Amino acid sequence: MTVKKQRIAQQPKGAYDVIVIGGGPAGLSAALYATRFGLKTLVLTREKGGLIVLTHIVENYPGIGVVSGIEMMDAFEKHVKQFGAELREENVEDVEKHGDCYAVRTGKGTYLSPTLIFATGTERRKLGVLGEKEFTNKGVSYCAVCDGPLFRGKVVGVVGGSDSAVKEALLLAEYASKVYIFYRGEGVHPEPINMKRLEALIGKGKVEVIPNTNVLRIEGTKFVDRVVLDRAYKGKREFPLGGLFIEIGGIPQTQLAAKLGVKLNEEKEIIIDRVSKTNADGIFACGDACDGQFKQAITGAAEGVLAAFSAYNYLGGKKVVCM
Repeated sequence: MTVKKQRIAQQPKGAYDVIVIGGGPAGLSAALYATRFGLKTLVLTREKGGLIVLTHIVENYPGIGVVSGIEMMDAFEKHVKQFGAELREENVEDVEKHGDCYAVRTGKGTYLSPTLIFATGTERRKLGVLGEKEFTNKGVSYCAVCDGPLFRGKVVGVVGGSDSAVKEALLLAEYASKVYIFYRGEGVHPEPINMKRLEALIGKGKVEVIPNTNVLRIEGTKFVDRVVLDRAYKGKREFPLGGLFIEIGGIPQTQLAAKLGVKLNEEKEIIIDRVSKTNADGIFACGDACDGQFKQAITGAAEGVLAAFSAYNYLGGKKVVCM
């Protein structure tokens, strides 16, 4: 639904120097620096913290140590609020150009700003096989932190070969009797420290990697009972499982940015330069929604800082009146 200009002019919730869309590490870092630059800042996010709150352990962010994703983002939020940024848990439904400014509409109202910072991140990619939709929350899960304890003593599978997939398997091994990793490639490719942890569990018989294999179908009665593979394992393509966790990457949430004419690459990621500028005037971006090759909390946070700096320079110390 398109935001009508008349409605926006009559019912603005407020005007800001910068609106950050997204409340993960990138978005909150952008908000922190924007407020330190003296900009009136609003953060709009569907869920505080972003996807990192679903991470069991974060141990690669300097100065924080080993914490959960929730603990890390609680610290981020507290820090941002100390400097006066306004955080609202509101899902952004539409955006449009509005004179010299941008109008951002949520279910609770419309907000105006001459600059936007997109920190919209990604959404978990689905496997797209028969049975996935039917058994979601009935044995199919996308979050070991959320659902791992429900599979205590069961045999479960993980689909994927990335560092994130291996970390899911490591956590699940604390609950499940056995964890199988199904990966379409020759071998999984986690960070070296997680590879060592995985190898230790393989040696104990807690985890097994099944390479060059795809899950074609998920079957069961009320809950997941088995999956069907594209190649036989020990002579059979049907593989008994009590649960299946899918960790095959994310889909960039960039539809709203594209609506404003922001250029995307072939992967639908926002194209940014070294200081987080997009091709569109007054629009900046950071984090997993962008075209960086290495997507981590720390790189997203750095891009957020640069986005705030670029927004500050774009405004040039002027106060743009949004009406």
